[in-house]
Amino acid sequence: MDYVPPREVSLNLALALVASSTAPLLLLDKDLTVVSASDSFCQLFQIDPAAGSSFCAMGAGEWNVPQLISLLKATAAGYADVAEYEFDLVRDGQPSRCLVVNAHKLHYGKDAEVRLVLAVADVTDARAAEQFKEKLILEKEVLLQELHHRVANSLQIIASVLMQSARKVQSEETRLHLVDAHQRVMSVASLQKQLVVSKLGDVELQPYFKALCESIGASMIHNRDEVSLEVTADDSITTADISVSLGLIVTELVINALKHAFPGNTLSVGDDGVGISTNSDVAKAGLGTSIVEALARQLDARVKVVSKSGATMVSITHTYVPAIVGNAAHAVRPV
Repeated sequence: MDYVPPREVSLNLALALVASSTAPLLLLDKDLTVVSASDSFCQLFQIDPAAGSSFCAMGAGEWNVPQLISLLKATAAGYADVAEYEFDLVRDGQPSRCLVVNAHKLHYGKDAEVRLVLAVADVTDARAAEQFKEKLILEKEVLLQELHHRVANSLQIIASVLMQSARKVQSEETRLHLVDAHQRVMSVASLQKQLVVSKLGDVELQPYFKALCESIGASMIHNRDEVSLEVTADDSITTADISVSLGLIVTELVINALKHAFPGNTLSVGDDGVGISTNSDVAKAGLGTSIVEALARQLDARVKVVSKSGATMVSITHTYVPAIVGNAAHAVRPV
């Protein structure tokens, strides 16, 4: 039996693997000369490169892509493999194909001839599918943005109707409810505007909350010197769906805070004395107390006295109703 050097065995094995491969493969030497080509390569690209032909001359020369040639030469020199190189194969009379090429140098031994294995994948259909999907997503984004615009416009109309109704009703309680509804609708409209200018599924919470609170403050805060809103948030980004829920939560909490946390309609006087005596004769209301209660009634206010050991707090509290001026609600106190 004749002796066959290991490097020749390896080369023969590489030739056999390329020839029988179901994937499009080429075996090249250091000069980018074709050593062997798989049947699948020949069938896919309708060429049959003979052994000894140049890679650059295959077909009608469409494989002679300068950047690809430079990468293959660098691979043959042992610098780096070709990994996922993508290019368009343009051939006369045929549609162009999007190809992905991978190539690496085979190692047979120190003095062995250089051999490159080049694998080609046709990803034309996959790229077309990706582009079609991106087009559908873009169309969906456009439709959703248009929907947001329509919702925001509808909310503005509803808010206008609520304000017009508030100006016409005679009941102060009903007016208060209508103004309250107007404020909430305007806040949700502001929320919708923020979603319109935000990328779908990519909402930055800091500017989103800031704009939302500015809208709420514009409709509810009548004296910026007394009450102001300040938003402190990090750089978190969330989806549009989650931002809607967060926006509604913030809207309700901020509205409640402005309505109840700083009423601005209470006068309190306190002391740190002995408190009001529990003895009914001693604690009987005097002239001063009667005057305070009478004046409070003139203001539609109520008097509240809280006495604990070492302190007494007297509060005068009255409610006020919003007077409708134009399209805004302004707080006025009855006198």
